[in-house]
Amino acid sequence: MPKKFPPEFKRDVVRVARRGDLSQAEVAADFDISVESVRRWVRQADIDDGVVDGQTSAEQNELVQLRREKRRLEMENEILRRAAAYFGRGQPPKMSYPLVRDLAAEGIPVRLTRGVLGHSRQAYYAWLAAPVSQRDLEDAYLTNALIDAHGDDPEFGYRFLADELERCGHSVGERRAWRLCSQQKLWSTTVRIGRRGAGKTPGPAVHDDHVQRNFSADRPDQLWVTDITEHPTAEGKLYCCAIKDLFSDRIVGYALDERMTAQLAVTALRTAVARRQPTGVVVVHSDRGSQFRARTFRAVLTAAGLQGSMGRVASAGDNAAMESWHALLRKNVLNRRRWRTRDELHQAIVFWTEHTYNRRRRQRRLGKLTPVEYELAFTTQTAAIAA
Repeated sequence: MPKKFPPEFKRDVVRVARRGDLSQAEVAADFDISVESVRRWVRQADIDDGVVDGQTSAEQNELVQLRREKRRLEMENEILRRAAAYFGRGQPPKMSYPLVRDLAAEGIPVRLTRGVLGHSRQAYYAWLAAPVSQRDLEDAYLTNALIDAHGDDPEFGYRFLADELERCGHSVGERRAWRLCSQQKLWSTTVRIGRRGAGKTPGPAVHDDHVQRNFSADRPDQLWVTDITEHPTAEGKLYCCAIKDLFSDRIVGYALDERMTAQLAVTALRTAVARRQPTGVVVVHSDRGSQFRARTFRAVLTAAGLQGSMGRVASAGDNAAMESWHALLRKNVLNRRRWRTRDELHQAIVFWTEHTYNRRRRQRRLGKLTPVEYELAFTTQTAAIAA
């Protein structure tokens, strides 16, 4: 299966290829990709910039999105058509989970059906695991009664609704009524619900610290460290998220953007995974920044089979290996002069990282080898021992 590189990585390759300092073959060697990939990406960039005729990337993406949107609308129409028939069978049922299950069997994603019908993911899968338990059956009857009572008196909260159910002959406690009302979002219309998450402080680490300041690795793709740095330009700040392999100190993935969002860290991690394609478990160590605690970042970790790791709050020493590379980047690139545009600084960071740091800057810790040479020597030695 061919590698799927992020668009940011492709743009960086095109930037370096267009400089004219290196041939396309040299650029391909620097970035560990094929010459044909460089040619194809440069040609697509020429099309996007209007240099040559052809279908631009935006047009290609728009066509793909239109097809996906068409398919999604067709499925939504089918969901609404089936739901209208389902709810039209005499007394409208309060629980339509069986409809979600039937549509899923016909190939319509559960997530789409839940979005159209307004179901909770947790509640649906809990029902799917045990759809006919006695407790669920009782809850279903009580839920129906609560919905009816709330429809008659929308200003009633869960306590008043529980009292109404007791008068109707149902045995239900206030705690159980609160739980069922919470699941169905049966709030009193006289109560103002505050904005969820307002004023909250960042949560705890989502991973344990599997590094404990032991910044060493016995083989490539065993321990990666990552962090985000920033630098101003005349246009505004540029943020850089980089990932370093502690075995050879090689930068294996990075991403640059004008905003410090979770997508910045996700792009850097996806780039590293696409370029390295690790086979074993890789520990990815970071600080407790919100970008690394984000659900999207953790989803990429899980999908790639990586192990997350986090240091303590306000403890730079827990990620000192990455801070040292940031200091080197500031000394060699960021603070060398004033930068007029983000694009100018972006190009300089990419060129220094790929061409100078990874392939030309020798390190005494590595026996005066570059990170690329050190990994190549390890690979050659390992192959010789295996033979």
